[in-house]
Amino acid sequence: MTEAITPFTLSVSESDLADLRRRLEATRWPEKETVDDWTQGAPLAKVQALCRHWATDYDWRRAEARLNALGQFKTRIDDLDLHFLHVRSPHSNALPLIITHGWPGSVMEFMKVIGPLTDPTAHGGKAEDAFHVIAPSLPGFGFSERPSTIGWNVERIAKAWSVLMGRLGYDRWVAQGGDWGAAVTTGIGVLRPAGCAAIHVNMPLVFPDAEDLGDMSKLTPREQSALGAMAYYQAKDSGYSKQQSTRPQSLAYGLTDSPSGQAAWIYEKCGPGPIIRARRKTCSVPMKSSTTSCSIGCRRPEPPQPDSIGKASEVSPAPISTCPSGLASIPKKSFARPVVGPSGV
Repeated sequence: MTEAITPFTLSVSESDLADLRRRLEATRWPEKETVDDWTQGAPLAKVQALCRHWATDYDWRRAEARLNALGQFKTRIDDLDLHFLHVRSPHSNALPLIITHGWPGSVMEFMKVIGPLTDPTAHGGKAEDAFHVIAPSLPGFGFSERPSTIGWNVERIAKAWSVLMGRLGYDRWVAQGGDWGAAVTTGIGVLRPAGCAAIHVNMPLVFPDAEDLGDMSKLTPREQSALGAMAYYQAKDSGYSKQQSTRPQSLAYGLTDSPSGQAAWIYEKCGPGPIIRARRKTCSVPMKSSTTSCSIGCRRPEPPQPDSIGKASEVSPAPISTCPSGLASIPKKSFARPVVGPSGV
């Protein structure tokens, strides 16, 4: 197995981009929703506006140039070619940080934070707060190779990230992630590989045990609210997850062939917030065009946690990170609740 790290330059062919625009413009649209909100999914007018943005307004060449300027690389780990950004800080004592995106996402999510993280003095910060940033693409996402077999679960990805940090020559580093990136980062904390000094997540993965569910009166109002949010997610907001977890191949035919279908599928998870958020999340539309991959749209890492919330018998204990850990509890993140564990979180 080669341990070579090779530079990667992104250059999507003009014919691929033209085909993407053609397919966006040739979309056969469904009928309008019969409600005035998002309860049936992403509204027709919203999706049409988003697809017009991708077809006529988005400057993919500018995005390419930004990624290439940062420093893109590939390396082969566990028989898979993995893509990653590696942006070194101008500050020699910077701490290496591996940061992991989630679904539906890519390394494009980090474009606005890489500068402040690597060069804080240029953004009003201090040199001692600087990081060398490593941002890998999850297997099958962006420009990482798609696994051809099952088995790429969170633990396996966490191990691959640890190998990557060692391969880059870092003997002391930290990890951060949100969404599925939080699962991978928690996996790193559970494994606690040599060199990992600490982890931070902005979607803490904490699940109720039998005692929690058996006597809700012992929980704080905030904890009860979090359990209620989890139950709502399972009942009303997790249809996409069930489909992707059980029949991703069936879903892949539509999302691979139709960029409008993939945009709508992802947009629905963004909800009725600012359109700019949807544009950032659906940057996989042109990325998919360049890779012919359905992974961003319908495949995810194999789950590390139970999918059922509600009965004690359906809940199994989640692995515990013993690595020094920090978390950010974000409002409306259904999986977040305050907890004190062995890691001091």
